[in-house]
Amino acid sequence: MLPTWLRERLRVPVIGAPLFIISNPDLVLAQCRAGVVGSFPALNARPPELLETWLSRLTSELTAQDAPFAVNQIVHRSNDRLEHDLALCEQYKVPIVITSLGAREDLNARVHAWGGIVLHDVINVVHAKKALDKGADGLIAVCAGAGGHAGTTSPFALVEEIRRFFDGPLALSGAIATGRGVLAARAMGADVAYIGSAFIATHEANAVDPYKQAIVEGNAADIVYTNLFTGVHGNYLRGSIVRAGLDPDNLPVSDPSKMNFGGGAPAKAWKDIWGCGQGIGSVRDVVGAGDLVARLADEYAEARRALS
Repeated sequence: MLPTWLRERLRVPVIGAPLFIISNPDLVLAQCRAGVVGSFPALNARPPELLETWLSRLTSELTAQDAPFAVNQIVHRSNDRLEHDLALCEQYKVPIVITSLGAREDLNARVHAWGGIVLHDVINVVHAKKALDKGADGLIAVCAGAGGHAGTTSPFALVEEIRRFFDGPLALSGAIATGRGVLAARAMGADVAYIGSAFIATHEANAVDPYKQAIVEGNAADIVYTNLFTGVHGNYLRGSIVRAGLDPDNLPVSDPSKMNFGGGAPAKAWKDIWGCGQGIGSVRDVVGAGDLVARLADEYAEARRALS
């Protein structure tokens, strides 16, 4: 279950996933003011000094009536900014830290010391248990169909297996783009839905217009699962791979030990190769983030009424 201070500030049980390059203070503010957790990767603030400007703005402009925000930290050894970025999160007492690509006990303890909570994203039970052993407060189950770095396990299977040994905060990611999907995530045993791709097609998102339009026009068949671009398997839009001069049906396999976030591949992930999940068939227009949250809330309420 989510902490009371978080649960009571949500209009609909949703966390807006941190989107590399795309999430920015404008999007996070719009999400939080609309009643869902907004988040962004610390690495989106470039140069590193910009992160303090972002955190200062968010902490000064959000109120107790808004949903809280979260900052995503990449814990992998390739992130040479981690200590700098974590120190700023500590200074501004970021309420929620989302950790990815590695779990560290010392990092979790540090977040707890300033009163924050840590949610760690996982693609299997082994990773889930390791994260909890190292002090994570909650888990994000990144299942089949999720955008970006995603697993291949069905959400029905992974949520059920996690709930056998963990009754704490659990978010579910994987092709959720409607209020009906949010309710389904709750019915399966998750506390909140973790939604990313639908927020790419919003006015506030830092994505080029062709990217947003591709989300609107695309569907599940347009998603390609590959590890070529970062060394970690993820879901990407087929059209962006074709535009990069590659054959999406015959991509080479990358060496996972050479994980990278922008170098080595024939085209750069997230900038040239657009990350996206299988749920985009439900996205029909580019709208404001607040309007998207309002739609999710209406659909969620209607789905509950229909089932009652």
